[in-house]
Amino acid sequence: MISSSRLALRSAARLSGGRSLATDAAKHRPPLDLHGIHARYANATYTAASKAGSLAQVEQDLVSIQSIASTSVPFAQFLENPLISRGNKEAQVEDMIGAKVAPVTLNLMKTLAGNARLNEVSKIVDMYVELMKASRGEVEATIVSADPLTKTQADAIATAMKTQVGEGKKVVLSTQVDPSIVGGLQIQIGDQFLDLSVRSRIDAIARTPV
Repeated sequence: MISSSRLALRSAARLSGGRSLATDAAKHRPPLDLHGIHARYANATYTAASKAGSLAQVEQDLVSIQSIASTSVPFAQFLENPLISRGNKEAQVEDMIGAKVAPVTLNLMKTLAGNARLNEVSKIVDMYVELMKASRGEVEATIVSADPLTKTQADAIATAMKTQVGEGKKVVLSTQVDPSIVGGLQIQIGDQFLDLSVRSRIDAIARTPV
């Protein structure tokens, strides 16, 4: 008969193993809850890259592939061509990038080739980059101004935004010029939009009943 102490030890070991697996899964879980077919590929790639310790390398690989697809007509045509068999596409993908990218990147591209989804790689890359930005605590912000901002102005706005995005977050600021807003600023932080432009004030006045 197995003693109660042995049963307790076995139960503890099983519980410990379960906690370890749960902790490991949480460690490699994507930082955002994205949905849709493109998200499924991005999520799986993020998890695989995290386990392989190659998150940054895979991001670099994918951004490079996306860039080439947007500038190289032959490569873009290869990705889009539905007449090339899936097996042939897989083989060509390995020949083209197999020695140049991380194994996780190659596996994603071959999987896309095998599933006839290479033409959607750019959308998947966008989602992977979104996951990476979230993992780094980056919050994208866009400032639209009527005239170009000076570096001093842009730095001051970025500093002010840090109080809005939370501790440990980093504001990644991009600027745009749109003379039609007349003056003031339009600010987009994540999914929040703030319109402080002169045009918006003029529109508000125009809508006010006399």
